[in-house]
Amino acid sequence: MTAVAVIRVAPLHSAMRDPTPGIHHVTGIVGDARDAVDFYAGTLELRFAKQTVNFEDILQHHLYFGDTSGTPGTVFTAFADPHGVDGRVGKPQVETVTFAVPEGSLSYWRDRLVDAGVGVEGPDERFDERVLRFRDPSGTHVELATDGRADPTDSGTWTEQVPERVAIRGIAGVSVLSVNPFATATTLETLGFEYDRESDERVRYRTGSDLATAVDIVHRESEFGREGPGTLHHVAVRVETEDALHDWREYFDEHGYDVSRVKDRHFFHSLYVREPGGVLVELATETGGVVSDHPTPGAALELPPFFESDRDLIESQLPELTLPDGESAAGRAPPPTEDADE
Repeated sequence: MTAVAVIRVAPLHSAMRDPTPGIHHVTGIVGDARDAVDFYAGTLELRFAKQTVNFEDILQHHLYFGDTSGTPGTVFTAFADPHGVDGRVGKPQVETVTFAVPEGSLSYWRDRLVDAGVGVEGPDERFDERVLRFRDPSGTHVELATDGRADPTDSGTWTEQVPERVAIRGIAGVSVLSVNPFATATTLETLGFEYDRESDERVRYRTGSDLATAVDIVHRESEFGREGPGTLHHVAVRVETEDALHDWREYFDEHGYDVSRVKDRHFFHSLYVREPGGVLVELATETGGVVSDHPTPGAALELPPFFESDRDLIESQLPELTLPDGESAAGRAPPPTEDADE
């Protein structure tokens, strides 16, 4: 039986709301916060956009990485839980986060990852892309995928360490493991994703934007997952306004979804819905970017006003973090041009 026969379904109901343009951010759980900064801001050379706290546990770091501005669609975030029991990847979870890189860049990235001591698999062919697979220091499943729509002249992530023409452009998409692929497909279509293509073990849904658009429902046997370091907590999709969030909350509640109230995340507003396939999806409002206004983004702990009274307590419990080179990514000179072919 092909994946389409198993997963592809017509929506059970249709939302009279503006469809999402795509992914806002992806959030994982890591163990050591310093290791995460070294990996995402060092090895992958994403901008360390912000360090704040997990709003549900203020004694945990919440780290943001992305392009120069921390633009929605480029952002990966991580809750740091150094004392947590290692997670187990399985259903129902977001299995993998995939970053988009320009065509012709995978040989560069494979060499860079290997030199950093990271085990790499691939590149493999998948649909119209080539993919490298590896794991972060906590075991999170990460991919780099070539994307013909990734503009090779404008990375948005100016660094001294990675040439512009091979730098990560943002999130390409995620792969999810569902206990009910029919229901997950319906939720994606309700949000505005459309069936795009399929292989034997995955069906891709995509929005019409340029990047951060793909969600693959993976159809294969999988054990049940366990949340913890090394797993992905949720995927967030973009919603234009807070008013739209309230509309979506009412809609999901009326249709029997497990949905949270609208929450003030200070940097944006959001709500969470546990769709019937078990995958946690956040809806988050658009923002011009989440990079801290501090002169050295990422190097100082940024707290919303409602947590400022606890700053001394929070800072006494969290490790001090800086960029891997101890400097700000702001103001760096453009990197040299370097040839790189797959």
